[in-house]
Amino acid sequence: QGQLATALGKLLAITENYPDLKANQNFLELQAQLEGTENRINVARKNFNDTAREFNTAIRRFPKNILAGLFGFEKRAYFEAQAGAETAPTVEF
Repeated sequence: QGQLATALGKLLAITENYPDLKANQNFLELQAQLEGTENRINVARKNFNDTAREFNTAIRRFPKNILAGLFGFEKRAYFEAQAGAETAPTVEF
């Protein structure tokens, strides 16, 4: 995810320096693919966190809490984006 954010940041910086690039069909397709990838990552993160929340709730409730204790099931951590991931990095050429 960090690499994707870095790549998107660089890509946006390049487009600001080269306005003609925005009209290039290959570039537009690449940009759409990157946005699609980012969306798929967000959906997968949400699905993982929803499943982890359900699991964590289930192992705390009777009678599953007894089985969870017997088999050593532990609470699962949520997937969180790295701090600052929402801001695009500054790029200089």
